[in-house]
Formats: sequence, C-alpha cells, structure tokens
Amino acid sequence: MSAVENNASSDFIKSLQQASPSKAGDANTGASSLGKDSFLQLLVTQMQNQNPLDPQDNSQFVAQLAQFSSLETMQNLSASVDAIGGMYQASQALQASGLVGKTVLVDSGSTHVDTSKDMVGTVSLPSNSTLTSVEVYNSKGELVRSIDLKEQKAGDVKFTWDGKDDAGNVLEAGNYSFKATGNLAGKSTVLKTYLPDTVSSVVMGAAGAAMTLNLADGTNIGLSKIYQIGV
Repeated sequence: MSAVENNASSDFIKSLQQASPSKAGDANTGASSLGKDSFLQLLVTQMQNQNPLDPQDNSQFVAQLAQFSSLETMQNLSASVDAIGGMYQASQALQASGLVGKTVLVDSGSTHVDTSKDMVGTVSLPSNSTLTSVEVYNSKGELVRSIDLKEQKAGDVKFTWDGKDDAGNVLEAGNYSFKATGNLAGKSTVLKTYLPDTVSSVVMGAAGAAMTLNLADGTNIGLSKIYQIGV
C-alpha cells in the first residue's frame, strides 16, 4: 500500500473516531451515535483523503449520498412520530382528568359500596341462563346476600343491591365482592360482572405505558377496563 493510501486510511479512521464519539453513558459498552452531521463529515473526509491514483467510483459516491438522504429522512420521521406521541399522550391526560370524581362501570369482581343507597351492577350473559344469581361477600369473605335473577336471556343483565343482608339488616359501607353464576346449557358457569366505582385519581403512564385509574376501593385499572362512564 502506498504512503498516500496509508495517510488517507489513517485520516479517515481519525475522522471516524472524532465524528462518532462514545456517549458518556455508553463508555463501558463502546456504543456510539452516528447522526446525519457525522455521516456527512465522514463522507467529505473520505472524498478529501481518497487516493488520487484510484479515486472513488461515481456509483459508490451516489450510493453513499442515498444512504445519507435515507438517514436524514428516518431521523426526521422519528422526530415527527415522537411529537405526535407527545400530543396524543397530552390529549389522553386531558380526557382522563375529566374522569376524576365520576362513577364508572368497570370489569371487576369487587367494589366500594355506599350501602345507604342502591348499587346497580351488570352481569354479562354469553347465552341464555335458566338459573341466574349474584352472591355478595363482605371484606372478610363472608356471604351476606344472595340475589336471585331467575331466568335471563343472553346479553347484559342489570341487578340491584340495596345494601342489606339476607335478614334485611343494612350493612356498613365498604368493599364488597360479587360473584355471578348462571346455568348455561345445563352447566353452572361463573359470569363476568361490571360494577360501579368512583375514579379518585389518574396516573400517567411513563415511557409510553398505558395510564391507570385509581378507584375509591383502593384498586387501580387500565383505561381499557372501563365499560361505561357515568352510571
């Protein structure tokens, strides 16, 4: 290899090291970041230090320019997507903040109940049920009330609990669990329940994670778990 080629290679390597400095956080791994400015600097350095006896082929130069254009386009696209993501998250936060203090119907088996007034929940029936019931349990897991819904057709079936036990005594306000069952095609089946609860606060998701809602019963759920807003 000629002295000119050696000098060209040495200058190019130095330019590569200067144009692509390792980030402080990646010092141990040796990872580096090569942006469009660094890429263009390398391309110019390569042209300045090419062997005059064997200059770079035009097709190679055009190919590198195409790579530079592609890199710039991808970086601009990434910045645009990040901006759109930020606006979407801000929009979600604004909408979710309007839920604070509102009563929502959520996919859940338990909820906080104010026993001084009726609580209305929903049972989801995938098919007709000949025997349908909802059992209410207190925070100790004790059965306090059985609600007979009798025969029901497929679909959403509403039920009401007046906050009393089977003996007619008004129970204390607190967290209660609900278990719905139905006789579907001759087989006893546990059914999905949707129960009312109050949104106490909203937690924003970090790094693209979904936001969650803190409910009055102390639990938290994802925004997608809401079945109905305003019960």
